[in-house]
Amino acid sequence: MPTDLEPRAGTTRSLRRTVAASVIGTIAEYYDFFIYGTASALVFNEVFFPEVDPLVGTLAAFSTYAVGFFARPLGGLVWGHLGDRIGRKKTLVYTLLLTGLGTFVVGLMPTYEQIGLWAAIILVLVRLLQGFGVGGEQGGALLLTAEAAPANRRGFYASFVQTGSPAAYLIPTVLFAVLEAQLPEQAFLSWGWRVPFLLSAVVVVIGLYIRMRVPESETFEAVKQQEPQRAPLGELLSHHRREVFGGMLAKFVEAAVFPLYTVFLVSYAKAHDVDSSIVLDAVIIAIIAELVLLPLWGKLTDRIGRRTTFIGAAVVNLVLLVPAFLAVESGDVVLITLLMVAGLAFGHAGTYAPQASYFPELFPSHVRYSGVSVVWQFGAMIASGPFTVVASALLVLADGAFTWVAVYVAALIALSLVGLRFLPETAPNRRGGTEYADWPSTTSH
Repeated sequence: MPTDLEPRAGTTRSLRRTVAASVIGTIAEYYDFFIYGTASALVFNEVFFPEVDPLVGTLAAFSTYAVGFFARPLGGLVWGHLGDRIGRKKTLVYTLLLTGLGTFVVGLMPTYEQIGLWAAIILVLVRLLQGFGVGGEQGGALLLTAEAAPANRRGFYASFVQTGSPAAYLIPTVLFAVLEAQLPEQAFLSWGWRVPFLLSAVVVVIGLYIRMRVPESETFEAVKQQEPQRAPLGELLSHHRREVFGGMLAKFVEAAVFPLYTVFLVSYAKAHDVDSSIVLDAVIIAIIAELVLLPLWGKLTDRIGRRTTFIGAAVVNLVLLVPAFLAVESGDVVLITLLMVAGLAFGHAGTYAPQASYFPELFPSHVRYSGVSVVWQFGAMIASGPFTVVASALLVLADGAFTWVAVYVAALIALSLVGLRFLPETAPNRRGGTEYADWPSTTSH
């Protein structure tokens, strides 16, 4: 339906406040979730699974990391439904509290030496709780910003929310790198690894303070005045199957390459007697570069389209796949850093930034939170959830060779390209000023 391309909701100051609240809240939520990835690669195999072979212990640690992804779709369904019914803001407060509580508990947990197998069982249960909370985070944070932004700059503003996830990965990664470098190994394994988990309490308090001050989405307020619709999930499966399943496939490429670069390649380096700190340092540099480039990728989607940008970056990921493994095997600091920057700041960011505006634009307002959450969380569950476990198993089966892991990632990228082939372009600038799905106007202030 036709729409003007001017700001619909609030002043520039209000929009900036909404962007800041969404970014900071997302950092808080994903800090709690991603802290597991680094801990799984560096310490969990020794703290919670010390009685098994080191490689098998790493596989077991990655399994607890994967568990959180399998809880995310259920969280996406529940929180998405609530977000379409009670509002974006309230839902995001609940998810932040739930996820933060889970992370803080891990920092206080006894180890295998203290309570045996129960330590691993509790870790899995907490990880499930976290995944359930994170399942509703990204969809709501994106909508608060996307629904407040002017249509002709929606890709730019919404892409700032995407900086929350890599920033959330960066903070605990830096903390772990500093702690591991400064503490004796025994001290790090005894108490040092707990510090990033306990600091999550500070991150959550800041996130809650900011998030409580942001106004509810005016688009949601406009939809709320309409007659109640059928259950969002039922409507999605009845009338938006193309967008749901195409979106889930499109999510695969980004959901696979992020754990590849930030988690798996750290473990791959250790397996090939390459100092893992080299890869961790390269990841930190690459994440900083990604933080800078994400808004530029978002701006590009406003100019040339969400789908076009997405497809181009997916191809970049495919091209960089084998060189990334070869760079790690070489142990060359410069080469590893260059490939990490290319993989994260160009490959990953180029497929991550478009999602912030593309996925919301695929669905009408009254089912948008549910639609984005289902696409996001089911896509992440399939591609990211088992990724480190499957990739580690393929590495074991291939006696340390990366061939089958590369084939696995390439297959996920190919599926994303298939999904994008069947999805429409949604950027209003590329559609003559019209929206692909219903997007009610709101009154500017």
